Amino acid sequence: MTGRAPLDARAVALLACPVCGERLAVADGGTGLRCARGHLFDRARQGHVTLLPPNHRPPSGDTAEMVADRVRFLDAGHYGGVTAALADAVGAGGPPAALLDLGGGTGHHLAALLDRWPASVGVVTDSSPYAARRAARAHPRAVAVVADSWARLPVADEAVDRVLVVFAPRNGPEIARVLRPEGRLVVVTPAADHLAEIVGPLGLLRVDPDKAARLASSLEPDLERVEGRGHREQLALPRAAVATLVGMGPHARHTTPAAIGEELARLPEPVTVTVSVEVATYRRRPRPVNAT
Repeated sequence: MTGRAPLDARAVALLACPVCGERLAVADGGTGLRCARGHLFDRARQGHVTLLPPNHRPPSGDTAEMVADRVRFLDAGHYGGVTAALADAVGAGGPPAALLDLGGGTGHHLAALLDRWPASVGVVTDSSPYAARRAARAHPRAVAVVADSWARLPVADEAVDRVLVVFAPRNGPEIARVLRPEGRLVVVTPAADHLAEIVGPLGLLRVDPDKAARLASSLEPDLERVEGRGHREQLALPRAAVATLVGMGPHARHTTPAAIGEELARLPEPVTVTVSVEVATYRRRPRPVNAT
């Protein structure tokens, strides 16, 4: 007995061996994954699986402290509106059978979507082992994988109906490869006024004004945009929740908890914070038909 929850075989079947590309299946006893050519990948005691190409090292992911802050903030429901907007876009056209959450961190958003659609299964990938450990416990119909979004994804060709990317990198060619012909990519990115009230006072990173254009160029020519909608709301957050929000994201790499605490003490309690994101949907760009 390992104490680990059993893996959902349907979710595992979405995965591909990072060595040879063959489909993966649950190995005997559920202690790992195996492909038809015999490549075996052990399952960590926390429940996740590392599927990186041979001799490949992913970029450094979130630290244990960042992941802990992410769990606290998301579990408190502060981004519930973002999750709902994501779910509406993902579910447009009907419930998807298979979902892939790229750079999905702790699997929070994917778990909410799987709760909405009881017949769906999913895969969440992240470069951070600390995030993957959390994601492995996010939902019984999801499998958590340490992977690099910029390398070949350990996912089979045309295996998933939806790919989700929430505040994370996106690899256009690989996303197009793993999407089914009628599949969709749903991307959540921060708008210009996201967290506007605390960006200046806390010295946070500002949203690039050319972010939308860069997103489109990073996905072309493999994918084309079909829809976009905004989600905007204002939260009244305790200072402690704001500190957690800062600690869970890229801002944490450019400041310290002490510096954030000092600046937060000058803000009112609670702190008004604007959540403003764009939810954009893409499809595979039709491939040209060769003339005969």
